[in-house]
Amino acid sequence: MKKIFILVIVFSFPAFAKAQCAMCRAVIESSGDTAAAEGLNNGITYLMVFPYLLVGAIIYMIYKNTQKGSKDIES
Repeated sequence: MKKIFILVIVFSFPAFAKAQCAMCRAVIESSGDTAAAEGLNNGITYLMVFPYLLVGAIIYMIYKNTQKGSKDIES
């Protein structure tokens, strides 16, 4: 559980998330509009979060169901 908590903390820091779309950001920054590049990168980071949350929720539900099943077998 401690390892999962540490991974969640590490991946939730913006410094790690800001490095997502280097090519897209470089193309927009070359036009001189850094605000648009920052907005694009924030949008990509925002959209990236939901698939990980869904997969994490599914894995958690499977884990809980297998733990409940193993307790039933022991009883």
